[in-house]
Amino acid sequence: MRLKINFGLLFFALILLNSAVTAQNNNEKDVFVDEDGVMRWGGTNEEVHGFGVNYSTPFAHAYRSAQKKGLDIKAEIDKDIYHFSRLGFDVYRLHVWDTEISDEEGNLLENEHLETFDYLLNELKKRNINFVITPIAYWGNGWPEPDEDTPGFSNKYGKEGSLTHPDAIKAQQNYLEQFLNHVNPYTGVAYKNEQNLIAFEISNEPHHRGTPTEVKSFINKMVSAMRKTGTKKPVFYNVSHSVQLAETYFTSNIDGGTFQWYPTGLGFQKELEGNLLPNVNDYNIPFNDVIEKNNKAKLVYEFDAADVNKSYMYPAMARSFREAGIQIATHFAYDPTFLAYANTEYNTHYMNLNCTPHKALALMIASKIFHEVPMRKDLGTYPENLKFGDFTISYEGDVATYNSGDIFIYTNTNSIQPKKVSELKKIAGHGNSEIVKYKGKGAYFLDKLEDGVWRLEVMPDPILIKNPFGSNSLEKTVSVISWKENLIALNIDELGDNFEISGLNKGNNTSLEAEGNAFKIKPGSYLITAAGKDVDISTYSDRFNFDIKAFEAQESTVDKTYLVHKPVQIISVGNDLELKATLVSNNEMEKVEVWLKNGNTYESVELNADNNYDYLVKIPENLLNHGFLEYRIIVSTEDGKTTFPGGVEGSPEDWDFHSDATYKTRILEKDAPISLFNASTDVDNMVIGWSPKNNLVPVNENEAEFQVSIDSLFQEDVENKNAKPIYDYSFRYNFQNKLGKRTISDKQKLVITGSSLGENSEKMMIALVMKNGASFGKLIQLTDEIQEIEIALEDLKPVKTVTLPRPYPGFLPYYFDHSYSGNLKIEDVESLQFSIGPGIEKENLQKPHAIGIRSVRLE
Repeated sequence: MRLKINFGLLFFALILLNSAVTAQNNNEKDVFVDEDGVMRWGGTNEEVHGFGVNYSTPFAHAYRSAQKKGLDIKAEIDKDIYHFSRLGFDVYRLHVWDTEISDEEGNLLENEHLETFDYLLNELKKRNINFVITPIAYWGNGWPEPDEDTPGFSNKYGKEGSLTHPDAIKAQQNYLEQFLNHVNPYTGVAYKNEQNLIAFEISNEPHHRGTPTEVKSFINKMVSAMRKTGTKKPVFYNVSHSVQLAETYFTSNIDGGTFQWYPTGLGFQKELEGNLLPNVNDYNIPFNDVIEKNNKAKLVYEFDAADVNKSYMYPAMARSFREAGIQIATHFAYDPTFLAYANTEYNTHYMNLNCTPHKALALMIASKIFHEVPMRKDLGTYPENLKFGDFTISYEGDVATYNSGDIFIYTNTNSIQPKKVSELKKIAGHGNSEIVKYKGKGAYFLDKLEDGVWRLEVMPDPILIKNPFGSNSLEKTVSVISWKENLIALNIDELGDNFEISGLNKGNNTSLEAEGNAFKIKPGSYLITAAGKDVDISTYSDRFNFDIKAFEAQESTVDKTYLVHKPVQIISVGNDLELKATLVSNNEMEKVEVWLKNGNTYESVELNADNNYDYLVKIPENLLNHGFLEYRIIVSTEDGKTTFPGGVEGSPEDWDFHSDATYKTRILEKDAPISLFNASTDVDNMVIGWSPKNNLVPVNENEAEFQVSIDSLFQEDVENKNAKPIYDYSFRYNFQNKLGKRTISDKQKLVITGSSLGENSEKMMIALVMKNGASFGKLIQLTDEIQEIEIALEDLKPVKTVTLPRPYPGFLPYYFDHSYSGNLKIEDVESLQFSIGPGIEKENLQKPHAIGIRSVRLE
């Protein structure tokens, strides 16, 4: 008997068998959650650590914007993933825009968005970057633009309907099953079996309003649909919202909960001032006992210090996460480099290696914290928790550092001595250090290849020219990138003097010798070798998870002359005044001068450059008399003159110069009162919870009143219905910019001008808040007649500090529990805290309250 073999069927069967074996092998390596609620790697049982970013280029606004600009979306993704590698990220997270890749029945649409997402995941996999995927976002795809009419179920039902409508629930079950079964064409592996996929989070911020029974049923249906695919991967659920359902969440069939943290609120529209470290002292989860009782794991899907263009916050947040038992965290959100110039994707956030190098390096340090600081280790209370292990954090100077001996990372200029200079293998920095002196403004990376051989990478220089947190547009540039040649000096003993520098990246033909230990350099990647040392570059080809010759950065975007200058608002007679300006131009700079006027005294002086961008001049004393100092800055380039403010072509010496705009500084007598708050000028910078009745009204030609009117001191939070009521409405104003160089150490009393706005008097606590978060205040009585209330500074006593802005999620502590037990240090005061609630009788707590504040000053 002869056997007839169908080789086509046999081949297909072998493919299926191979896929099954691959899936089985991957399943054995899948992350699992152990009996203590800790994620561990299958096969090794090692604890999972992970840190990275959210990044949304395959979808929504970012994808559309790339299309509008005619860009190759995959090439743009490659550039950003290269930056992820340089920053040491090992986790990526995204809430997928289901509305763009599904239909109303939940069928998965194989379209350009899904294909681009698959490409992204494969490129991440090549770099050994793992991922956490949230298949359902519920969002429309518009933000910040109007939503499009997309085909998905979430567009039909909306978020609320998706959580309750039977057909929407079926659609989600169908979608989840198809999504997990989807085979990535670039890897040949289904999501459910992808070894680099750590966990799934079912959906993004569901905001449940149903009963515990309804919510648990919904969650378990989603989990069941996912388990139906055979996946063994941990399934997480978002638990940052509707936290009164914590018991419901953690007794459902999930493996863990996901959390967010926006400790500075969202959407302030400008940069928040002052020391915000008290806001990130700890990440206190009030229902943590429920999580531990049910042996569930925890990860953070989104976090950011929104509206803060500083670096010091991120390592502090990472520290607090580790103390809270968080294993994975992903920042929200990394701006695609092609959009970072405008910061349109999420204007309350801003993160990109090219445009915010100090913040990106802070994430690099935060990643180290996640991999080195043990979970649940108590690191103390602020400010004691600013130094731990190999990490330091400083509000002063905005510096965070990682100093382990073989690695030195820093976010800004510092004088910290590396622990073991001779053992250094990696340096990443911004600004100057004891090892690197650099005149540029971009980040740089130094990686040791062997004794006397290093790889240097220098990023271009960003200049922030406008507020990045305001109303943004693709037609509005908030940051420009410059590719100037900057001086750098490397204090690395093994390189000696006169070492050699040769270009590595494509088109970089640099070949030069250092003068001593210094040389000028443009953005790019370079090989640095000790004098006379022979090197075969191919021997280092497998050293990194990227090509040793690689380099990716935004090309120069400087298209005209830009000047960034913030005038000092007020000084006192006798104070020195330095005028500082940052300049960048597409033309060669020839001269920068300032034309000054105070009364009938006129003078012009030239500003001196410290580097390619930063200019400085000390204002002559004869112009610092009591009065108004008015001035213009005139920039001369090979293309002509430009006058600021306004960037007006020409200069005031031209007969047809038409701009009358000037910068202005008030010069007051030494003994003049110091204004801490003036309603007519300062309300826009008040940190305050929204109330529809709050209003600024004019009182007379030169005075205004900030009217604060609330219906109740406590309103139930639908996201935290079990919260204990706190009857308090507090708001804060940071007055640092108003002080300038003026001293307040000789002042004796605080003077408040205000009133109640009704017939009855109102109690208000006013407090001075120090940089360390400690507050000293006194309860005052406001009557229905405007009055000046004087408080001797010695009468201010310790009071509670409210965490402002109010953070997300809302279950985080209302008050900052600091460890300071000393006295008020007036020289360390930086803000005013106003509170309605303290001292109010119980029977009046739920009644309306209204006050008017006109000014606060020190005398």
